[in-house]
Parts: sequence; structure tokens; C-alpha cells
Amino acid sequence: MAETINMPKLGFDMAEGTLVRWLKKEGETVTKGEVLAEIETDKATVEVEASVSGVVRRLLVDEGAVVPVNTPIAIVGSADEAIDEQLSVAGGQSSVVSDQSSVSSEQSSVSSEQLSVSGAAASASAPDRQPAPAMEAAAPPAAGPVKASPLAKKMARERGLDLSQVRGSGPGGRIVRRDIEAALRTVDRGLQTVVSPSTVHRPPSAAEETVALTKLRQAIARRMAEAKSTVPHFYVTHEYKMDALMALRAQVNAYLPEEEKVSVNDFIIRAVALTLRQFPNLNASFAGDKVLRHGAVNIGVAVAVEGGLLTVVCKEADQKSLRQIAAEVKRMAAGARQGKVKPEDIEGSTFSISNLGMFDVENFAAIINPPEAAILAVGSARQVPVVEQGEIKVGWRMKATLSVDHRVSDGAEAAQFLQALAVYLEEPLRLLV
Repeated sequence: MAETINMPKLGFDMAEGTLVRWLKKEGETVTKGEVLAEIETDKATVEVEASVSGVVRRLLVDEGAVVPVNTPIAIVGSADEAIDEQLSVAGGQSSVVSDQSSVSSEQSSVSSEQLSVSGAAASASAPDRQPAPAMEAAAPPAAGPVKASPLAKKMARERGLDLSQVRGSGPGGRIVRRDIEAALRTVDRGLQTVVSPSTVHRPPSAAEETVALTKLRQAIARRMAEAKSTVPHFYVTHEYKMDALMALRAQVNAYLPEEEKVSVNDFIIRAVALTLRQFPNLNASFAGDKVLRHGAVNIGVAVAVEGGLLTVVCKEADQKSLRQIAAEVKRMAAGARQGKVKPEDIEGSTFSISNLGMFDVENFAAIINPPEAAILAVGSARQVPVVEQGEIKVGWRMKATLSVDHRVSDGAEAAQFLQALAVYLEEPLRLLV
């Protein structure tokens, strides 16, 4: 029997997604698990897999359409079976998508007219000016965000240079340091023709700019504002002795190829997952007049991506070995940074970890990811002076702060969780057995 493929719901707050691209055409064969389409959510571009094998009988929405979750997007079945019943059900729901697309088109046309009027008004009101010297590296502004290295962005910001007017020579047209230096030399040559030699040269002040929020940034803004205003947070910090773990990690990695080496965060994920077995109240979600304690321990790991953060999920982390966790998280993090992840990679977390240790951060507090009950913020493992048995020596220490929903738990339980976590982090051989 023909099956209807719906727009998946990725995360409890997802309402719609944009169908970016079809990877199969009508009449083509598709196997179960094969990628059928790419959709863009507030968080990332996600690959939608076919839930059944068969022939793509009908694609129900166009590329670029904004589609509400659970709306039919395709029908897959055998080549000769009737699909009238599926089409009749899908037809009513697809009309909603068409109506929304029409509204979006009208809004876009209004925006275009407003931009045209604004542009004409600006041209009419702008006084005549001497044209600025052209930059040798100048290029027509490209559509979308400008690709530039962090150093190039910093240099351009400090000198008030418009990155959209600089041609990038790095990979894929990325603007790098040498491009900024070349553009600045061109600007300086132009300034020397109109400025007296006796004038003191100072970098121009950076111009104000308005930056439109990406969908990911909008989602982060919405969710964090909601979390901070509706969830009563409290915070508990603990400092861990990391000498044994750092030594064990070095020993383990000595036997592994470069692409399979384990990180400190991999140890922490497994340690947290095992500790949560003892504290089911923190592996939970707040649900109005009740608390839902989850059976599976699914650890969400915050990954820094361009323009924000994306949480990938290590499912049943308490059931996996250290090497399994390391390989899985590495794969998902790479996909997140490339802008492509699978639906199952970013949904279903029951507890989250945010680790800023790689940025030399000593300590911080994270905002809870609703509806989860807690999140662990991890700082750097660093060598510091410590006192042991009355003597000062050098030791590895790491601070971690647990943020907890006070509607679900209290300070005593949070403190006990951090103490229990110390058993695994300070006796890390437990994580290998």
C-alpha cells in the first residue's frame, strides 16, 4: 500500500520547515532509509529519509515551499497501485501550504516595493559627493552573508572596511587576511591624494550596521528568552580533580589513530550518562503538573556552528563505550558544522552538556534547554597550584556548573549529582569497564 511521507517534526517547538531540494523525482525508485529531500528548519538543513521502499509516485510540494509539520510532502508506493485516497487526504492539507505561499509572495512583493521607494528616496535626498577611490580588490556585493575568516572580520571592523566590497582569494571565495591588507593599502593610497601630509592619520570609526537574524539565531533568541523567563534556574558549581583522567586520555589516545582519538568531552558525556542512572529526576522533563522521567539517557551536546549553536544528541549514551561516543559525536558535530544533519541527530535529548573548555573558559552557567530539567556547563581542564596534604603542587582541575529547573529539583539533589559525577571523572577507569 502506498505510504505518505510527511514533513517531520524536529524538536518540540518546530512548527514548519522549508523544503529546500528534492533528491528524487517522480517515477524514480527509492529504498527505505535513502535520502528523499532536504529541508531547512530553524536549526539546520536536515535530510529526510524515505520511511518505505518503492516508487516516488507524487511530490506534493514545490522546492522552496514553507510547509507545516506533519503535512504530506510525497507519496511512495508501487508503480501501478492507485493513490487516489492518499491524494485526497494530501490535497486538503496541501492547500494550506499554497495559501501560505501566496501570502509570503504578496509580502515579498510589498517588501520589494518598499525597498524600491526607499532606494529612490535615498538617492533623491543624498547630497552630491566626491566618489570614494575604487579598491583594486572591489567586487559587486554578493547575495547572502559574506564569507570571511574571523581575523579578516576583526581587521575590517577595526578599520571600518565594508567586507561586501572586498574580493576573497581564499577557498570558495573566502576573504582572508591578505585580502583585507590589499584593500586597506588601496584605501590608504586614495586617502594620501586628498589628505595633507601633516594630517594625523587615524582609523575611521566603524559605521553602524543592521544585521538580519538568521533562522537559527531567531530560534535561539526565542527559546532562550522563553527559558530564562519561564524556567526558575538555580546553579551549583563543583571543581573536579582531572589528573587521572588527563593521564588516562593520553594513554588511550596513544593506541588510537588520529581520526579516532577521544576528547575530554567524550569522557564527560559517558560519565554524565552513567551518573544520570542514579538521578532519574534530573534526566527528566517538566510537564505542567507532573515530571516525566525518561527511560533512555540521551545526552545533547552543544556544537558551535556559524551564527549560533546546534545541539546534537548521543542516544542511550549510558549504553555506549567511550570510543562509540567519540565516533558518534564527531560525526554529528561535523554534519552540524557543514549545515547538514539527520533528523535523529538533533532530536530527543533528555539532558544537555555545554562545553567551552576549548576556549580557555574557567567557569560559566548555561541556560536550560526546555523541556529538559538540567544542563551541565563545563569549563577548561587546566593546570593550577593546588594544596594536597599541606603541600603546594601543580594539579589538573576543571570546574563544572549544573543549571537546574527548580520546579523539578532542589539544591541538595544537584549537589549530590555533582559529587556522584566526581567518582567517574576522578576515577576514570570506571568509564572503561
